[in-house]
Amino acid sequence: MMRIGTLPPRPAVPATVLVVVPCYNYGRYLRACADSILSQEGVAVEMLIMDDASTDDSAAIAAEIAAADPRVRVVSHPVNRGHIQTYNEALPTATSDYVVLLSADDLLAPGALDRATRIMAADRRIGLVYGHPQEFSTAPVTRTVRFASRTAWRGSRWIDHQFDRGLSIIHSPEAVVRTSVHRQAGWYRPELPHSGDLELWLRIAAVADVARVNGPDQAYRRVHDESMMRTRFSGALRDLVERRRAYESFLDGAALSPRRTARLRRLMNRRLAAEAFGWACAMTEELQPGLADVVGADAADVVAFGESIYPGFRGLAAWRELDARSRGPAMTRVDRAGARAGAALRELSGRLRWRRWRYLGY
Repeated sequence: MMRIGTLPPRPAVPATVLVVVPCYNYGRYLRACADSILSQEGVAVEMLIMDDASTDDSAAIAAEIAAADPRVRVVSHPVNRGHIQTYNEALPTATSDYVVLLSADDLLAPGALDRATRIMAADRRIGLVYGHPQEFSTAPVTRTVRFASRTAWRGSRWIDHQFDRGLSIIHSPEAVVRTSVHRQAGWYRPELPHSGDLELWLRIAAVADVARVNGPDQAYRRVHDESMMRTRFSGALRDLVERRRAYESFLDGAALSPRRTARLRRLMNRRLAAEAFGWACAMTEELQPGLADVVGADAADVVAFGESIYPGFRGLAAWRELDARSRGPAMTRVDRAGARAGAALRELSGRLRWRRWRYLGY
């Protein structure tokens, strides 16, 4: 069930929000991140900077920020503990109504916390609110949006959407979680360093409803060469494998019926297999030489992954396109036409999938 409506009025008592900011060698971004948090209106915000033994000037900058604003606290690790341990050290300390995990290289959009907490204050069933995260490299574009609305789903329905998408609906900086729900759902899984966010959102949706702010951006997600997603966790094959691990981890721990578990697993495997074959098709397209080096995975390995997880892979359009492309110089005119049609269909499907996520939130 999906519920659509306007944003509720602001509650009489401002909501309290703790924003946890893990930082490792992101000192150059820390002030801008802090400014985006401490300038939030309509809420009582606190900021906890977790410096994970940075080797740059992060600790010194964090100390300066804390000295200038009593709402800021700093914890500095003497040795690096990694991002999951850092998250799990900080999040359980929250005594606020709501909690946010925001990487030091990302930013909150103006009014983001007010919009999200208003939705949860008006409906106790909702434990997670997200919105659109604008990606940027140098500076985000401030968009003027006159009207904001909300969409809410039953947690079970949102889980269905997430399995159908096969790719996390939430990037992370745009997520605001009710602290009591976070405690009920638990924290990050150490065994899922790549896809822990995805698995955590599913666990939260298993115990609470989920809502989205429609219209304005809720966060600004910085894209740069030193980000974790572009260093430790790059490569098509690894990304597919780790996402599947997150889904499987959730299914292993969720109290779902065997029938629903089987349906969700098949839905997820079908989506990831189709994506694997799509990656392989892109790697072999004549117009994109060298793409395999960019994504960091060999096409054969990606294909083997797709075939291993979904027995009905031969019925997928992306596999049929790949099968035609695999003939290389021996491709017939019919094969070439089929490959071109498959590529066009793959591009259209990707665009439609993106638009549904961008404007409808799933």
